[in-house]
Amino acid sequence: MKQLTTLSNVRAAQGFCDYLNSINIHCESKPINSETVVLLVSESHFEVAEKELAQFQANPHQAKYLEASWQVGSTNSGLSYGGSSLNLIPRFLKLSLLIQSVSLLSILVYGAFVLGGFEWLFPYLQFAPSAPHTWLAPTIMHFSAMHLIFNLMWWMYLGDKITEQLGKRFLVLVFIVTALASNWLQFELVNANFGGLSGVVYGLLGFCWLYGHITGNSKLAVSPSIVGFMLVWLVLGFADVLFINMANWAHLGGLVAGAVLGVFVANSHKKSKVN
Repeated sequence: MKQLTTLSNVRAAQGFCDYLNSINIHCESKPINSETVVLLVSESHFEVAEKELAQFQANPHQAKYLEASWQVGSTNSGLSYGGSSLNLIPRFLKLSLLIQSVSLLSILVYGAFVLGGFEWLFPYLQFAPSAPHTWLAPTIMHFSAMHLIFNLMWWMYLGDKITEQLGKRFLVLVFIVTALASNWLQFELVNANFGGLSGVVYGLLGFCWLYGHITGNSKLAVSPSIVGFMLVWLVLGFADVLFINMANWAHLGGLVAGAVLGVFVANSHKKSKVN
């Protein structure tokens, strides 16, 4: 093994190392202290790794580094590249208004859940067939920090993919369709005591997966390892072997709705190109 570089951000270093491993360049990270990591790569791939390093240093925030961490099973690379959480602010401000709004509302509602005041808020957000606004409202309710962080991470990541490749209006369409499908299915088959953005996240996954596969849009496509991970998580939820309660039918409803929408939109776009 040969030393490639030293990085002063542990999470960024792990993300890049995971990326190298995902493209078959053997990489190991060796911490020097709590803030510095040495990256080692195999000598046979050193020149290729140097080229990849130059690309990483030019743009360390590319989605492929985060995605690689899921591919190789390491999720500790995080989202905070660059050494300071303040770097997240300009990145967040570049996201679409829908992504920002849903994210901030979710955080505020969770804050009410933790700090108090959720009791009076919950009846206005709980799903009710007679109140159309509640057909979407459960998406911004989360009942644990893990649930909130996991959902927002994927909401921002996949939502931004759709926005960049297809535009803001398509994200609005996917959000509404998958939220309605997931919330209605969960209510009809279980009850109204649920909340979370997970159904929409699964919807975004299904949409990107099939749209990217059908059209060959690699920038929107989701890797098979991520799809596999999310499907396994879905099955485990239905098997009821996890330590948390999940709105399993909302997950399935969102996934199916997003996948169907992805197929429909992809075929429409292919036909329009032919004509």
